[in-house]
Amino acid sequence: MTKKFPHLKQDFTASLVVFLVALPLCVGVAVASGVPAELGLVTGIVGGLVTGLMRGSSLQVSGPAAGLTVLVFEAVHQFGLPVLGVIVLVTGVLQMAMGALRLGRWFRAISVSVVEGMLAGIGLVLIAGQLYPALAAQAPASGPGKIAGLPGALVDAFGDTGALASLAVGAGTVAVLVLWKLVPAKIRAVPGPLAAVGLAALAALVLDLPVATVEVQGLLDSVQPPPLSAFGELAGLGVLGTIVAFTLIASAESLFSAAAVDRLHDGPRTQYDKELVAQGAGNTICGLLGALPMTAVIVRSAANVQAGARTKASRVLHGGWLLLFAALLPGVLGYIPIPALAGILVYSGAKLIPVRALAVLWRESRGEALIVIVTAVAIVAISMFEGVIIGLALAIVKTAWESSHVKLEFVDKGAGPVEAYLSGNATFLRLPKILDSLESLPKDRPVRLDLSGLHHLDHACRLALETWAERHSESGTEPVRLTAAR
Repeated sequence: MTKKFPHLKQDFTASLVVFLVALPLCVGVAVASGVPAELGLVTGIVGGLVTGLMRGSSLQVSGPAAGLTVLVFEAVHQFGLPVLGVIVLVTGVLQMAMGALRLGRWFRAISVSVVEGMLAGIGLVLIAGQLYPALAAQAPASGPGKIAGLPGALVDAFGDTGALASLAVGAGTVAVLVLWKLVPAKIRAVPGPLAAVGLAALAALVLDLPVATVEVQGLLDSVQPPPLSAFGELAGLGVLGTIVAFTLIASAESLFSAAAVDRLHDGPRTQYDKELVAQGAGNTICGLLGALPMTAVIVRSAANVQAGARTKASRVLHGGWLLLFAALLPGVLGYIPIPALAGILVYSGAKLIPVRALAVLWRESRGEALIVIVTAVAIVAISMFEGVIIGLALAIVKTAWESSHVKLEFVDKGAGPVEAYLSGNATFLRLPKILDSLESLPKDRPVRLDLSGLHHLDHACRLALETWAERHSESGTEPVRLTAAR
């Protein structure tokens, strides 16, 4: 056995660690997404047993992710749980198609600032949204509403014993997660999220705290494949836009996670196109089961590497442990306090906000920092999809602006024509600067405009320069002489 599976011991141990990390996160993401807790376990199981078996990235672990919680909640609220299955199914098919077309590597070209802004925006909305269940209150639907309503919800909580107990459990959960790295190493063998949830459940049970707990439906009762009627919703623009958002965000998050995991170990590197196919296969099955969408998850993946995993057997085994738990011990979920799960997601949301990285970025490149901030604010103020589109558009404009460097030099010898040399990349973005300089030339002097130094001259610039040359020549001076661009 050891000759056939030389790393079985390391992978077995790592799989138990990943299972213990994944269990509370799967449940927490499901509850925060507004779906039965068991569906989070289903996605974790598929991530282990299906995606885990496929080629791509050998050590990263897939499952329901906090990064998609806001988008999933909005989809369930707007379209209903049956349509969520259709959305996830089509997302998976698109991911597999993109992988087959070898588009996986192109996701590496997405602006890192947009991705960081996306994660920061998700983190802010996640924190604001999860503070409400921590306060035993109902969260408003919109991002700005969640933030604006927090002071009032906090004031109301101080007059409600149940709300104060719920807040204490949520705050205690966050405190355990923050301080867990300070406990002795032997105790720290238990993953922080599991310890936090376990302690919260124990406190709620022993002290008989009036806090809400997870509702248990049973694994088979929770799995509801989407009916054929739900596929008719694909004709709606709202559903199609949500599918595009799911596809782009889930794919980008998975492939960025793969790049991060590659930096944590010395084993085989990620094959991006195959990893995209693997993620798509997992999401297709999750959609058929009516479960949550999956992505590769950096927290579970890092735990897998740090626990000593050597092959993909560890992530497959973790899916098996999740399946055994869901099948044999589903009633345990009913003891988990909702505010404890909210605390875990508040902590996860805070980790999505790159505060230190943003401070460094602000010093080094304020343009990139601005993209992060604008993307995050747009996601909070409008929605996930529109926020990402705004961030991408801003990144494209910034890149176009920076790549359109143009230099205009004049040589005036006092007699004869003024010689103007234009070099670099002349695009419509630089037209105001170019025309202001040319129009400042004396009207009574002939001009020779040399464009041979240009690497690129777009149509708008060419027409504008020709129009300027015609107008300058109308004053009766010698016509402007243009030397064509290369």
